Amino acid sequence: MTFIELLTYVGSHSKYDVMDGDAMATLEAARNGSHKNPLAGKVIADMYQNSGLATPADAIERAQAIKTLGPIRLFYMKDDAPVEGFRMVEDIVHKIDGAFNEEAMRQKAQI
Repeated sequence: MTFIELLTYVGSHSKYDVMDGDAMATLEAARNGSHKNPLAGKVIADMYQNSGLATPADAIERAQAIKTLGPIRLFYMKDDAPVEGFRMVEDIVHKIDGAFNEEAMRQKAQI
């Protein structure tokens, strides 16, 4: 799955409004700090920047995607962190898992 495919899936399945246009526009807004939701923008920018991908069209693995969010997850797990931030980050992590689960099921169905 490419980064853009993953972002599209997360955006269409999250209960939070994480998209700011289509996937490419959302990533661009996240990376330049103009995303309409600063927290969602930070999560998206961190996921992309920490992934080591050269382009948004590059493939990303489940473990790689989850690992990129480690620092922001730890921040929102602190006692004094805003609970809504924790909820959003956890929702996104669950949606990442869902994206890869659905992809695995599609691949199994093709066999």
